[in-house]
Formats: sequence, structure tokens, C-alpha cells
Amino acid sequence: MEATKSEDRKIAAPQRLKFAYYVTGHGFGHATRVVEVARHLVAAGHDVHLVTAAPDFVYTSEISSPNLRLRKVLLDCGAVQADALTVDRLASLEKYSRTAVVPRTSILATEVDWLKSIKADLVISDVVPVACRAAADAGIPVVCVTNFSWDFIYAEYVMEAGHLHRSIVWQIAEDYSHCLYLLRLPGYCPMPAFRDVIDVPLVVRRTHRNRQEVRKELGIGDEVKLLIFNFGGQEASWALKEESLPPGWICLVCAASPKQEFPRNFKRLSTDVYTPDLIAASDCMLGKIGYGTVSEALAYKIPFVFVRRDYFNEEPFLRNMLEYYHGGVEMIRRDLLTGHWIPYLARALKLKPCYDAPINGGEVAASILQNTAIGKLCTSDKYSGARRLQDAIILGFQLQRIPGRDISIPEWYSHAENELGLRPMVPSKDRSGCNITGAKELGLQDAIFVARAPGRLDVMGGVADYSGSLVLQMPIREACHAAVQTSHPGKQRLWKHALARQHARGEGFLPVLQIVSFGSELSNRAPTFDMDLADFMDTDGPISYEKAHKYFAQDPSQKWAAYVAGTILVLIRELGVQFHDGISILISSGVPEGKGVSSSAALEVATMSAIAAAHGLNIAPRDLALLCQKVENHVVGAPCGVMDQMTSACGESNKLLAMVCQPAEVKEQVNIPAHLRFWGIDSGIRHSVGGADYGSVRVGTFMGRKIIKSTASALLSQSSIATTSQEYSTGVISDEPDDYDSALLEKEATLNYLSNLPPHRYESVYTKILLKEMSGQTFMDNYGSHDDPVTTIDPQRTYALKAPTAHPVYENFHVNAFAALLSAASTDEQLSALGELLYQSHYSYSKCGLGSDGTDRLVNLVQQMQHGKKNGSDDRKSTLFGAKITGGGSGGTVCVLGRNCIQSSEDIIEIQQRYKAATGHFPFIFEGSSPGSGKFGYLKIQRRFDGRSVH
Repeated sequence: MEATKSEDRKIAAPQRLKFAYYVTGHGFGHATRVVEVARHLVAAGHDVHLVTAAPDFVYTSEISSPNLRLRKVLLDCGAVQADALTVDRLASLEKYSRTAVVPRTSILATEVDWLKSIKADLVISDVVPVACRAAADAGIPVVCVTNFSWDFIYAEYVMEAGHLHRSIVWQIAEDYSHCLYLLRLPGYCPMPAFRDVIDVPLVVRRTHRNRQEVRKELGIGDEVKLLIFNFGGQEASWALKEESLPPGWICLVCAASPKQEFPRNFKRLSTDVYTPDLIAASDCMLGKIGYGTVSEALAYKIPFVFVRRDYFNEEPFLRNMLEYYHGGVEMIRRDLLTGHWIPYLARALKLKPCYDAPINGGEVAASILQNTAIGKLCTSDKYSGARRLQDAIILGFQLQRIPGRDISIPEWYSHAENELGLRPMVPSKDRSGCNITGAKELGLQDAIFVARAPGRLDVMGGVADYSGSLVLQMPIREACHAAVQTSHPGKQRLWKHALARQHARGEGFLPVLQIVSFGSELSNRAPTFDMDLADFMDTDGPISYEKAHKYFAQDPSQKWAAYVAGTILVLIRELGVQFHDGISILISSGVPEGKGVSSSAALEVATMSAIAAAHGLNIAPRDLALLCQKVENHVVGAPCGVMDQMTSACGESNKLLAMVCQPAEVKEQVNIPAHLRFWGIDSGIRHSVGGADYGSVRVGTFMGRKIIKSTASALLSQSSIATTSQEYSTGVISDEPDDYDSALLEKEATLNYLSNLPPHRYESVYTKILLKEMSGQTFMDNYGSHDDPVTTIDPQRTYALKAPTAHPVYENFHVNAFAALLSAASTDEQLSALGELLYQSHYSYSKCGLGSDGTDRLVNLVQQMQHGKKNGSDDRKSTLFGAKITGGGSGGTVCVLGRNCIQSSEDIIEIQQRYKAATGHFPFIFEGSSPGSGKFGYLKIQRRFDGRSVH
């Protein structure tokens, strides 16, 4: 059923009825929409008994009638918030269990008796599960009015945080199944538990005063831009800044903490203020997404600048509706906290919200509820089987999605009714079409294949990867996109100089590789590169990696092209792929270069993934990562391990890729506990795995391994001689510890990876024979080759030996301990132990010569924050627990561990400010995670017959 009228009018009442209306304890949004439905029922002369935990003024300020009765009872808890922007999933399940599961029997008995005592004609629930079962037990019909249900919300919580509570979801769904039907509000989530659905318009609170009246009362002229900051749960520590607003703007602040200080362009509103009037009188709203804020922003056509909330699973569906009607601009959390609002407000003012559907959902719902109470049941216009199947599919998507990644809502779901002619759709000309930036560089004659690969934050493992250590890596939010188009050589659109080169050869049209890289001006490199694909071939086959390395190194401004073009040579050499068509590649990367977050790996993986898609190659993510490592080792000439490429290809959002680098075995995807968070802070000191420090430390590490192997062989020989001599002289085989050592020595004499050497063996046998440093010539004279295929010993150079050899031995132990601690109980001791492991890793880097002043300064700032030295205070509770330099070291980014809370984000921002004050460099902060290329797949963009591009 759908509304076609929007005027506010009284519904006709055939008789006086009694309604029991249960309201969930999850925020004020439910209470505010319940007010609108209840208002129409009361106005029709009915009695409405509201069962709620919300403050009285929420209802009595809008409904003044003896027919409205309030009963203050909490029968569910909704979602428990760790802070204003984060849900604590496990705490939510535990509190629901205490609130509604443990006392369920007594709750049902109490509610059944109460419903019978008031002689309720109909029970309405928004959206309390146990109320539906109580109504059924009392023999009273029940209807739900909502846009989401708790079985949907809690299902993912159970999957990710609380398997012991999985029965909660089934119980809630069973409770909802007792409803006659669901009155479904716009912005809905999948709710397959309900048998029938009737769609109603937005339920929106009415305004009492117009824009001019509100502004006159506030003393604000119509020409002044007015922002309403509608953000529940604000903390007193949030600093509102005068410079957050454009000149001449005024911000009205709802639900502010009494202790919060206000600049002169901010105005505090009372806690019981009637917000619909203020929203309608404003030019823009800033807040977090909920049904109330979204519905009122759409109804009054006010642009909404919103900040996402972690684990609010109904949010993507509301955001989808908000953006569909051109009503929303997303602000990142860091910019909210730092007061960097002006760019978002400027974008919001350019929006033209276009929601023109009815907003009289309160009236429509009240009419349906009244008819239901007297036995006139409404007939759903939905095909129940098809609708429940759609809901089940989307619920399945939700449960299988990557944790931390927003659910991707298919358009057929939120607008499925259009296919049945049941709901008008916003005309396509009114909606923003898909625009792949840079597609015009490629043209749309042939298909374009787009792939995406993220950078990575090295949480633990780092340079120990090439020594076979376990590593823990997090794919970051920032990523590289590569778009690839293939064209027949005769149809490829060539640049003039490439065309002239082909004419000069006189061999007709040959396939050409053309690359365009956005953002080249930031790195002082050429924005384009091209070459004939024939240059990758010699008379007897593909050119060698050494020759390719020299080819790309001859022009420093185009050396970057080796990362991109090198993927083609590796595919030719390793897989025998033949490229007959020209290839055009467009690169756009959001992974900053030189910050130690694997911008090069993201570039290689994105490029090779797009090329593979364009040529129909099915390469497993792990195999693709190994191929990309060959690009970096052999074509670029950087002696890196494989963890960077593996994370970019195989990583999953909000998980740590646990990989044993022997050579590249993914052990597992480790969930990041909900109470933990990782950040990366850029030191501003450029990092390069091709640098001298990284390469020399790697050489020293492999020299140390060779010395250990040689020492083990020598000791094994001595042991063998001694044992044989003893056997001949006594006839008895000794059972001394030396026999046990022999078995270990046999393994150590053939040691492939230093990380396989336990720390106690290193300390007891080998540390005393390793020198602090050794010249390349001395090593070669005594041991020959260091057996590393990607580095070369310089005989004239002196290499650090002992520290680089010890680092992977201890780092592997640290990483394994870190991984085990992640699954331990959430305590301060757990966090402190994890942080200490990060610190130990950091100082081990420095002993190897891979530290830097900038990264040391950042680690020291984290320690100051951890130990309470914030603004001279020593009594604050720590939210940050550890930090370490990452990746190849010698600059780059520091990884920081902290609690997942607002306070820790503020501490990170303070470190950012302190670092800038001390060094002049304003560090980039990496926060958030995203999936690797294997999870992303690829997009295929192709021109349709009507001239439009589709994907």
C-alpha cells in the first residue's frame, strides 16, 4: 500500500480503540517517528499506551491529551555504543541477553497480563521483538512499523563478535514472525522474518513554525547561512572551533554536553528543543545518519553532511536513499574532529535534494493500524515469496561481506518494486550518472577494465619477510586504480610521436603500450610513457630482466614506468602470454609515495589485475602477488620481500593478513578485535626499498645466515668425529646433549630462513661467533656467496652483521606472540603487551640501522600520550599503547596501536599537531581498511548501443 496524499488530516474513527505501542530503547529516532503515528491515532479519538524508556518530553511536547499514556519500561536495548560513532557489538549482544533473554519468561508473563488488563485492540511494535510474542500469547493482533529489524542488525554482530549469542537472532526472528504484517518505511533493510509487507511513506514530524518565524525568534537574518549540528552523544572533550565555519555562518548545536565550550559563531540549543522547525529553517545539517535525521533532511530538502558510524548496519540503506535523492555529503571522521568542515559545507550547498515522494507516513500508518484493529486487514501489494527471497539474498550479502566494509546494495533491491510497476522511480536524467574519471583518455570504442589494489600498513614483520618470518599486514583504505583498454594496432589512438616512430620503422601498425599516470607532478616524474611492445622481444624470445632493468633506468623521469610496463614483461616471461593488441593504461593512485605503505606494490597489483582481466587471464591472487614481486625485484631492481604484494592482492578489509614468507604462504586472515584500532602516521622522511640502507641490511642478513650455516656445518663435523672416536674406544654410544644438538645442527646447516632459528638457539650457539660488522671482501674470502638472488655484495663496503642477523630471529617470535595475543581477552594487560611488542620491533629496526629521527620522534610522542603527558596532565587514562616503524624502515610511516574510541582518535590528532610544531611537517594519517584486489575483482566498462557507458 502506498500513499498518494501528503496533507495532514484527521483519520475517521469508527469506534474508540486501545493501542499498545512498544518503542525500542535504541536512541530517540524511533521515539520521534512513533510520536507522529501516535499523534494521528490520538487525534482520531483512540487511546494509545506507549511502552518506552525515552524521556516524557519527546512525546508530551507534541501530544497533549489524556488519551496518551506513558509506561516507562525497557524491553530491549538496541545497540550499545562505545562512543558517539562506534557500536560495541559484543556488549550489545551481552546487554540484550541480560535485558530480554535471561528474564524472557517473566517479561512475557508481565506483558501478557498488562495487555489483557488494558484490553488492547492492537499491539504495535517499533521494533521490540518480545512485544510481538507477548501479543500472540495474549491473543491480540500485532503489527510492526519500522525500517529495520533487530535480527538483521544482530546477525552480523553474532558472526563477528559473539557466536555464543547466535540463538538471539533466531529468537528475534521467531518473535517477528507473529506479526500480521510489517509497515515498512523507506530506507528499509532486509527483513525476511515478516510474512507480509505494506510500504508506507516517510514518517516525518510536522513543523510548527516556518523558516522566517524560527529565524526571527533566534535573531538570525534570512541572509545568514545556518548549520544545525544534530549529533547525539557528543563528548565534552570535542572542541568546536570558530574557523570550522565559513565567515558569516552560524551553527546551532543540539544535544551538547553542558561542559562543552562554544565559540561565538556556535549557539547551544536546549535539550528539549523541537528540532524539525530548526532543521527546516537551516541551510544545511551536520550529523550522523539515523532514520530521524535522514527523513527530516529529505522531507525539508536540507543538504545533510554526515559522518559514518562503525557497525550501524542500517546506515548503508539510509545512506543509499539519501544519496539517491541528492541529499548527502560524506565527511570523514578525522575532519569532523579537527574542525575541517568548510569544504564539505561548500559541497553541500551545491546539492539540490529532490525527494518528492509523500511524507505523510504517520497518517497512512495510523489509518492502516486503525483498520487492522477493527478487523479490516490490508492486503499487501508485494509478492510475498519474491520479496522475502530478495530480503534473504541481501541478508546473506550482509553476513558474508568483508567486515568493516559497507554492504554493497544492489539497485534492484532498494528499487525492486519498479520492475513490477508498483513504485515510481526518479527519472534517470535527475540522477548522477556513473563517471569513471579519465575514461575519456581511453575512449569507449573498446571495453575498459578497471582494477583496484590497496597499499598496506605493516603492523608486524616488516623487513623480516625476506628471512621467512610470519608477518601481519593490514590493507589500508588508500588504493591504486588501474584502467586498461586493448585495441587492434590499426585502431589504437596513438600519440603523435608514437605514430611518427611507427611510420619511421615502415613496418605498418605495431601494438604500442601507452601509459598515463595522474599525479605525476607531485613526484617530479613524467606523466606519460609509451613504448612498442616489440621492444620486449629479442630474436630468440623475450628480453632478460637485466636488460629490461637497464631499459627503464636510462631515463630517471620515466623509471616509474617499470612498475607498470614490467608487469607485461613478467606475464610474457613467466606465463608465456602473447600480446597482439595495443594496450592503453590509465593509473590513478591514492596511495602516497615514499611513505612506506607500499605504493609500488599497489601499483603493480592493480596494473597486473587489470591487464589480466582485459586479456581473460585467470590468475589466483597469491600467484599474481608472486608475479608482481618479480616485477619489483628484477625489472625495477628493488630487493623487497613479497608481503607487500601479497597484502595488496590477498588482503581483506579490517583483517590482518597473517603470512609466513617461505616464500608466501597465507596462514590466515586475523580479525582485528573490535576494541582495537591501528593507525599509520607519516614521518615525512621519504622511504624507498631501493635505498642503500635497506639493501645493505638485507645483504648483512644473508651474510649472517651463511655464517650460521657454515658454523653449524663445522660443529656438525666436529660432533661426528668426536662421536665416531668415542664409539670405537668404548663401544657405547653416548647419550650426552651433544647428540641432541647434532639433530639441530643438521637443520641449521641447511637453514633456508633465519626466522626458523629459535631465539634460544641463536643465543646459545651463534651470537658469540657473529661480528658486529664485516667487510664484503672479508666475507667473500671466507664464505663465498651470500646466496641472495636479488642483492650483490660490494667488496669495498663494510656491512652491519650481528643486528641484521638477530632481527628476523627475534621478530618472528614477536609476531607470533602478537598474533596469539590478539585473540586474548580484552584487558589493559593485553593492550600493554601488544604495544610492548611493537616497541621492541621498533628498537630492533634502529639497531639494524633502519631507524630515523622522524619515526623515533613519532614513537616517543605515542609514549608520551600513553603515559599521560598530555597538556601537563598525568591522570588521564591511556588510549594508545604502542608504535613501531614499518616496512623497509629508514623513514616512512609509523604504525600505532590504540583503543577503538573517539579519545584515541583525538590523541592521534594531537600527535599530528605536536609533530608539525616540532618539525614543520604535517603528517598524513592512515586510518581505515579496504579489500585487496582479489576481493575487489574488476569492473568492465563498455559503451552500450544507445551511446551510454555501462559497467
